[in-house]
Amino acid sequence: MIHYSFRRCPYAIRARLALLQAGLHPQLREVDLKCKPPELLSASSKGTVPVMVSRDGFVIDESLELMRWALGQRDPDGWLESDGSPEVEALLAQNDGPFKHHLDRFRYPDRYDNTNGADHREKALEILRQWNQRLEHYPWLLGSRPSLVDMALLPFVRQFRHSDPEGFDAELDLQPLQRWVQRFLSSQALSVVMEWPWASRQRWNSPSWLYHLALTDEWQQAKRQGSYERSTRGRSLQEEGFIHLSSAHQLDATYKRFYSDLGQVVLLTIDPNQLPVNQLKHEPIPSGETFPHLYAPLPLTAVLAADRYRSAP
Repeated sequence: MIHYSFRRCPYAIRARLALLQAGLHPQLREVDLKCKPPELLSASSKGTVPVMVSRDGFVIDESLELMRWALGQRDPDGWLESDGSPEVEALLAQNDGPFKHHLDRFRYPDRYDNTNGADHREKALEILRQWNQRLEHYPWLLGSRPSLVDMALLPFVRQFRHSDPEGFDAELDLQPLQRWVQRFLSSQALSVVMEWPWASRQRWNSPSWLYHLALTDEWQQAKRQGSYERSTRGRSLQEEGFIHLSSAHQLDATYKRFYSDLGQVVLLTIDPNQLPVNQLKHEPIPSGETFPHLYAPLPLTAVLAADRYRSAP
């Protein structure tokens, strides 16, 4: 099974929680939603996470559907026992509808025109106060133990709190809900699904793309000049005759051989379809391994992303 995810996305977090609970261990492909790999878009035209591709090619691209599918395989603590009830459906609809609407506009007001983040924070708090009433007598939304609806909502409340932790913790009329959130934040399950192999701080490198490791100052200079003309560490395009590139599976070895002593290296993700025609060649090196070489300056328009490289775990 292949699982496309994004570490911080609340939809992805709740899916990972259900997969962990069910004891399922799909292959993680952490994606950057600003740089979506072709494989993700081929599996689901929505281009969002989570997306699960089964061994037989069956695709699940809705987080609640993925939670229910996973728990349908194994549900040791009965998270699904109340699923489908009117109160569960109402809570899920309220979270995924109005609460998410206000959360986004509170958290990212610059993305929306004529948006007052403080107003949306207060409207989100009105919903949280309703949930708080449910938690006054029991530790979880439906009673004495957690259920699917708790794990489906908590990643979004976590994100709300993360936007203003001091303000959230200072709300005097939300103490039961605050205890509910803190119980989640300190849980082993959340800790597990926020780290590799369930989630990663570096996105999955698609074999459909090419890559180049650049020194930070040389990449900054290239952005000022409008093109990148370094071949490899300590060598220019003019000196070498071509720019050394790597395929996804070659990146870590290249980093460890040539760059691991540096504090920070920039990973350039490159769309080969945007490179100059007939200037990209795949050629063997003395070891016999074949590497991609670009016999021209690298146009910045071909660079899909430039971010810090982290060696594979």
